[in-house]
Amino acid sequence: MKAVRYLALSMAAVLFLIPFYLVLRNGLATEQEIAAPSWTFWPSEIHWENFAALFSNPAVPMVRSMLNSLVVAVLQTAGQLLLCGLAGYGLARIPYRYANVVLYFVVATLMIPAAVTFVPTFVVVSTLGWVSDLRGLVIPGLFSGFTTFLFRQYFLTFPGELEEAARIDGLGHWGTYWRVVVPNSRGFFAALGVITFVTSWNQFLWPLVIAQDQDAWTVQVALSTFLTAQSINVHELFLAAAVSIAPLVIVFVAMQRFLVRGVTETGIKG
Repeated sequence: MKAVRYLALSMAAVLFLIPFYLVLRNGLATEQEIAAPSWTFWPSEIHWENFAALFSNPAVPMVRSMLNSLVVAVLQTAGQLLLCGLAGYGLARIPYRYANVVLYFVVATLMIPAAVTFVPTFVVVSTLGWVSDLRGLVIPGLFSGFTTFLFRQYFLTFPGELEEAARIDGLGHWGTYWRVVVPNSRGFFAALGVITFVTSWNQFLWPLVIAQDQDAWTVQVALSTFLTAQSINVHELFLAAAVSIAPLVIVFVAMQRFLVRGVTETGIKG
């Protein structure tokens, strides 16, 4: 039985790794090898100079685009963990008359299609002069109703005994949150942080509309420029995709132990 499980896991791993292999293989090959009628497992000669060509391409500022994506993803992740965490804790633990009403409004935002709010958000950002500005890329994504709802559901299951002990020691809601709740919820914060970072890094439509200046491009917008109606640069597109995936792989490898534990964690083990 164990052998069957390992076999199934190995087959699944191979299937999931095939896209990464194709991206790397084609990125280190020439256009002729990619389009050749006969397939080879690996290029006859690895063209490491493709990296230099990619990062020296004046039409696509890869380094600047990756830095922009990193800034946007880090700030949006930090913003959502801060704002949504506080909002979720307030909805779960601070009793007041309109708590349920506020929760209903937060949940209602999840039912509004993104296409409905896209144009009004662009109008607001444009009016504020944030087009082709990192503020226009970052600020609209600093809060998420879905992340707030997840925090609220998690904090409902947080052991109340720890909060009561903190209040006996003289801490209010603010001190209890930062000194007791957050340190004992690091797994959940890390899990949501990874998910938010990946989602922010992979955003395309909003950065495509807002980042009208080349200096404000994110990496996903930069990738799209390799595939246009006028020209198709296949090997640089694949190599750029491989480079853009690297930060996500690093984040996932560093934080993977928190993902499952953080999502399934509903309390503190003794």
